[in-house]
Amino acid sequence: MRRLTTTATLLLALGLAGSGTAPAVAAPTAGAPRPAAAGHPDGAALSRALDAVIAQGVPGAVAEVREDGRVWRGASGVADLSGRPARADDRFRAGSVTKTFVATVVLQLVAEGRIALDDPIGRHLPGLIPAGADGAEVTVRQLLGHTSGIPNYTDVLRRQPDPIRALQHSAYTPRDLVAMALREPRAFDPGAPGHWQYSNTNYVVLGLLIERAGGHSLGREIERRVIRPLRLADTLVPAGSDLPGRHLNGYEWLDGPGAAPTDLTEFSAGAFWGPGNMISTAADLNRFQQALSDGRLLPPRLLREMREMRDTDRAGRSYGLGVEANTTVCGMTEGPVRGHSGSVPGYNTYSFASADGRRQIALAVNVDLTKTGGADEAIGRVLATALCRPAPPAHPAP
Repeated sequence: MRRLTTTATLLLALGLAGSGTAPAVAAPTAGAPRPAAAGHPDGAALSRALDAVIAQGVPGAVAEVREDGRVWRGASGVADLSGRPARADDRFRAGSVTKTFVATVVLQLVAEGRIALDDPIGRHLPGLIPAGADGAEVTVRQLLGHTSGIPNYTDVLRRQPDPIRALQHSAYTPRDLVAMALREPRAFDPGAPGHWQYSNTNYVVLGLLIERAGGHSLGREIERRVIRPLRLADTLVPAGSDLPGRHLNGYEWLDGPGAAPTDLTEFSAGAFWGPGNMISTAADLNRFQQALSDGRLLPPRLLREMREMRDTDRAGRSYGLGVEANTTVCGMTEGPVRGHSGSVPGYNTYSFASADGRRQIALAVNVDLTKTGGADEAIGRVLATALCRPAPPAHPAP
């Protein structure tokens, strides 16, 4: 039981990895009624879909859906196991949705001429990343798109005894995380044709690049370039382990489904620095994604670069520069949804828009690594309800 849990523990990829063991707890009751602003046509279906996630043993879920100017906000279940109801405006850990913020700041630095996408990283951070066996240096573009071949530091951490609890109270620096990864063999040489591998280390390096090229801390650069201009009042890059303000508590059943859950709400600020350390709300994530799509954060040529997708290690999923496209939600005929998902201990987050850009969802639940396969399927139905066009009504046979 523990082995299944810890094997899944620190993949921390796109939030779509297979779940580990499940919490055997009674499903919490649904939270307060969810308003359907401006008569959103899918409000009732979205409420039912969110409640179905809770019925699969997830403590709490929060979401915001936007379509053609209409907004639906919903919550179901509990924010903490003492019984406090979840609310749609609760904060949560955004996990790898952070990568899209980091990529946006990197591309802003490209727009300003401070760096170039095809710069070798050694030009800006000399000596940090050695060249590949073929002599090729890792470039900024390869870091953004996970084609660098740099090993994933979380693969190293998951081999530790009781890795989640050890990581919760850790004090790693960004350079510690990079050094840890570089002791592992490379997956492939930088930019090797046909190769792609998700690595959180890439975004630790990009965080260091932002600090060097931008002249301020990673948190301050994200704040002044994205958070403040968009007035994302509930989004922050934490400096400590706490999760301030009203929030979802994060849980995992690390000792098996019959044991008490572990509260992982407080977590080391350095554990996922760069690839997954931001805190946000559903409304703020939607505002960010909308501003990105509307061209308020990047010039058109760099937005196109961000959205230039390449195949990954999973059918139906492709990856650009800090953003993914996925055809498994709505199917090939409707086109891929685009955005990012996040997975850190205690939290699973999704921030996506439909292929035509008309529909958006930000969704978070307060368990990740030990939720059931049934919970993953229920989450998929929430995403599909929000993002996919409804099937046309059947016509009666003549």
